Amino acid sequence: MKTVYLLNGPNLNLLGKRQPEIYGHETLADVVQSCTTTASALGLDLYAFQSNHEGAIIDKIHEARDKAAGIVINPGAFTHTSVAILDALNAFEGPVIEVHISNVHKREAFRHHSYVSLRAEGVIAGLGTEGYLAAVRRLAMLLA
Repeated sequence: MKTVYLLNGPNLNLLGKRQPEIYGHETLADVVQSCTTTASALGLDLYAFQSNHEGAIIDKIHEARDKAAGIVINPGAFTHTSVAILDALNAFEGPVIEVHISNVHKREAFRHHSYVSLRAEGVIAGLGTEGYLAAVRRLAMLLA
């Protein structure tokens, strides 16, 4: 069974509590459970990780090189700032799907640029937490 890494960046541990008018009421645990169920139905194993620390996310991307067939990543605010996460993703050989819960293009101008998009096979934004499920389904198609 192929493993997919689901990586979440800063403040996503507050999902369901922080700005629910933007990010909704589902918790990160709810998202992980839905993604795990979807991945399993598609013949994939899902490993989920969240950190507020850039280096920890980079370490998980490095780990994924040996353990994962693909990555779904919501880098949070690191989307707009982290060349280091981009470099780590460039060293990963499998497909990468970038997810954003909100439509970043309807928000502040600084959110319109993503370093991660330079590496991602696909970008999903503005679908709420459903975007994660779409990303898992797309990865399953790419890995088939």
